[in-house]
Amino acid sequence: MLQFQQPPKDYGNVYLEDTDKPLPEVLNPNTRYIFLGTIATGGKSLIRSCKDLHLSRVVVYKSLRSELVNDPIEQRRLLREARVSALLQHPNTVPTYEIGRDRDGNYYFTMKLVHGYTLREIIDYRERYDLTQLIEVIEQIAHALDYAHAHGVAHRDIKPENILVGPYGEVLLLDWGMAKVWRKDGTSDENTDEPALERFNSKINQNNRSMTGQGNLQGTLCYMSPEQIRRDPDISFSTDIYSLGSVLYELLTAKTPFTGQHSYEILDAVQNQQAPKPSKISKYPVPRLLEQLVIKCLNKDPAKRPEDMKEVIRDLQEDWMDDLVEKRR
Repeated sequence: MLQFQQPPKDYGNVYLEDTDKPLPEVLNPNTRYIFLGTIATGGKSLIRSCKDLHLSRVVVYKSLRSELVNDPIEQRRLLREARVSALLQHPNTVPTYEIGRDRDGNYYFTMKLVHGYTLREIIDYRERYDLTQLIEVIEQIAHALDYAHAHGVAHRDIKPENILVGPYGEVLLLDWGMAKVWRKDGTSDENTDEPALERFNSKINQNNRSMTGQGNLQGTLCYMSPEQIRRDPDISFSTDIYSLGSVLYELLTAKTPFTGQHSYEILDAVQNQQAPKPSKISKYPVPRLLEQLVIKCLNKDPAKRPEDMKEVIRDLQEDWMDDLVEKRR
């Protein structure tokens, strides 16, 4: 199990002054939080840490960027993310605490603050970790996705940056902002389902197909399934199987399945090219069973991938270590 340093000493300490402090006679939601700092600023949202004065704990506070707070589509996306996160109560998801409006009437929601390292940070120091530890992380994320799929939710943004390993070995799947859900009659919201790809295509067009494939753009495109790039209206849970296979590929090889100098080159490769077999390009020994699983997950045809996350989990739990030992001899 991956384990890291303990949280700071002032994180989670319990004091009598905090536990026994009476609540005000009238609870004012506008004075509930004291903001401590900015954790991250995304293309659409602002993520901050703050002290919840009612419960005396530090939490994550997520809201829209100031230029988007009045955008009805972005408001709906934020509400969807908050409620999906709240409804999916699983050991490998981050608990959502509250949803509300601030003093200006703008949406926000709060979540558990978890310290740790993202899988991206772990991959950057791949040599320090045994493959069994890394596969355990993938298996835990597969369990989270199996739970989400059973409840009618596709994540659609599986990548190392959205996987967190906490200080006690907990593995958490983050950021449900691109989650796809369906109505009871099986239809979905076509107008708000592909925010990220709309933004990518817009950037590529604005830059006359010359945008380099580095940074956040490449870091998302190379994990997207072909049907997600095509904006297939019938996209299914299998898109998450593809993306998780891409992450597993990178753990086995220290390389993403597809790369390119420009973003449009990655888009084309994901749709039309086959990734090299991990054993052909990796400097690490690659177990045969895991290589077979990766190749199946990365099939361009969703129907030829593993049937569901349960099948992926079964394969990850196979005794692939014997095969690894054979390769080392």
